[in-house]
Amino acid sequence: MAEERWFRSASGVPIALRRRQHSASCRELAVRGPRLQLRSLSAATSAVWLAAYGLFAVSENSMVLSAAIFITLIGLIIYLHFVKIDQESLLVIGSLGIQVTSSYASGKESTTFIEMGQVKDVVINEAIYMQKVIYYLCILLRDPEDPQGVSEVVPLFQSSKPRLDCLIEVYKSCQEILEQRKTAPQSS
Repeated sequence: MAEERWFRSASGVPIALRRRQHSASCRELAVRGPRLQLRSLSAATSAVWLAAYGLFAVSENSMVLSAAIFITLIGLIIYLHFVKIDQESLLVIGSLGIQVTSSYASGKESTTFIEMGQVKDVVINEAIYMQKVIYYLCILLRDPEDPQGVSEVVPLFQSSKPRLDCLIEVYKSCQEILEQRKTAPQSS
């Protein structure tokens, strides 16, 4: 069972939240941002190449054109492989843990797994970003030395920066599974 709803990011860009329930204690939540626009990519490339052609016309040095093409291509590869994230997903499995995956425009994926024993809670926090208050979802990791303490805060959806209404949906889904985990040992 999968459902998709549209929200907006902190910057006003439309984003999609896809919720997929695999079982009662396993949910996948994915936030997908806008795809790379060919129009904006072409405009940026054309601007760089026109500036390089202008420099070539003034200096009559063909190395300027070669350098512009080389720098543009290398910059594009770096942007697609390390910067532009198309989708961020959260797979919450009550008995195992939480898997956080970022899918880049080049197809590369970055995955982090957090064991459920390390998870203290999932919370919505607030921060000041570019002269405004934004909200973000984060996982609080249990401090091994102090059971009531927090050793680390792992922020989620850093690239897409969903607004509060989207974060509440994700938060509720995570809390349902965490509550099942808290009540399961008491009933057995």
